[in-house]
Amino acid sequence: MDFSFTEEQQSLRDTLRAFLQDKYSFESRRATSMTVVGWRPEIWRALADLGIVGMTLPKRLGGLEFGPVEVMVAMEEMGRALMVEPFMEAVVVCGGVLARGGGKVADDALLKITAGELIIAYAWAEPGSRYDFSRVVTTAVKDGDGWLLNGHKSVVMAAPWASALLVTARTSNGVSLFMVDKSTAGISCSDYPTIDGRSASDVIFKDVKISAAALIGAEGKALELIDPVADAAIAALGAEAVGVMTKLHQDTIGYTKQRKQFGQPISNFQVLQHRMVDMYMEIEMTQSATYLATLKLSAPARERALAASTAKVTMSKACRFVGQNAVQLHGGMGMTDELAVGHYFKRATMIESDFGSADFHLARHVALSRVGL
Repeated sequence: MDFSFTEEQQSLRDTLRAFLQDKYSFESRRATSMTVVGWRPEIWRALADLGIVGMTLPKRLGGLEFGPVEVMVAMEEMGRALMVEPFMEAVVVCGGVLARGGGKVADDALLKITAGELIIAYAWAEPGSRYDFSRVVTTAVKDGDGWLLNGHKSVVMAAPWASALLVTARTSNGVSLFMVDKSTAGISCSDYPTIDGRSASDVIFKDVKISAAALIGAEGKALELIDPVADAAIAALGAEAVGVMTKLHQDTIGYTKQRKQFGQPISNFQVLQHRMVDMYMEIEMTQSATYLATLKLSAPARERALAASTAKVTMSKACRFVGQNAVQLHGGMGMTDELAVGHYFKRATMIESDFGSADFHLARHVALSRVGL
């Protein structure tokens, strides 16, 4: 696929790559993931100063003319650096939803996100949701002028670092969306690290009182805000996957040129050359599917969703193939904590199921393809 970037988009890539190479070495990233905090707020503030954190700020609030392609460029570089800071969670997902929802609360939050002053986590998954945004058991019922929130959200990514949550809850009119301060009485969080060096929480809401202003968008219309943003997140995730797999591929090629067997580098063995070509082809297919999904984000809903599900299936299969082969070709040392390839493999494994597994999106693609038949 021929895809030429503009001068501004290439400049964004160069700037972010140079910043991450300077400030985000593998050693510093590994050291950070082993601390209690688990991330570096100074990196987040620096990204805000560069304008990266403000990518989803709409023009009506003074945002720059960033679009899905710019997000794709940024996510690929973040994947290459294995960045743990919550760009996907706070900017792509929560920022995207708030930009679509509008209103004073949403706009104020967007400005704070852009300034690097606020991190919001998206609390949607529940023990029985199985990747389906509409399967919501958490409830919000009217309580005077406000709402009373009860329920359980699981694996809320970046919640330990967040000061607010975007919460889906079922109201009398359907699924609604609320922005809730994490310090509100009745909220309890169980924080834990994930295998890829990030952090998540299980969150319990017990008779949590929130104001009427906490409602984002119209009551019962949350899915209309969430669905397009979820497809945008899948496109961004594909770009991150390309960055992660590219590093896995490069490191594997480098290692096979150094590792010797029978008096010669194992990169000379034709069967391994074929294996690494297959890895390269999986990365190329993911990149093409990601480009298509990114360009289809402004298309009609069915067309957009088909492209997003195609990209998710492609990247999930590619992440498994590239990740497993990278570890296998490195041997046992591929899973050691000291070697970068093991960390990239863990992130690739998480990407497989983020925003839906390959099986989930195959079923979604089939269902969408049958519409109108």
